[in-house]
Amino acid sequence: MIHIALHFLVPLAIAGTFYLKKWLKAFGLLLCGLLIDVDHLLADPIYDPDRCSIGFHPLHTYWVIPVYVAMLCHPKTRLVGIGLCVHILLDAGDCWL
Repeated sequence: MIHIALHFLVPLAIAGTFYLKKWLKAFGLLLCGLLIDVDHLLADPIYDPDRCSIGFHPLHTYWVIPVYVAMLCHPKTRLVGIGLCVHILLDAGDCWL
């Protein structure tokens, strides 16, 4: 439950701290990082608490993570890129625990 809550609380904290005037729009774009979890539907079982997402699910693989980082470079994709990078970092942290 903590892991799932962090996927909402961290983007909310980022939006509220760095994008105060447009925090709701920023929060929505940061939450787009959750969309990569659609790749969990390809796994059997869909959810396994002992499985590390990083390197297992297609949108969580090592070859696609640089694309998420590259999104940080362009202003139009930056918020979605931050959301994706935060998502990957939170999932990686969950793997380490």
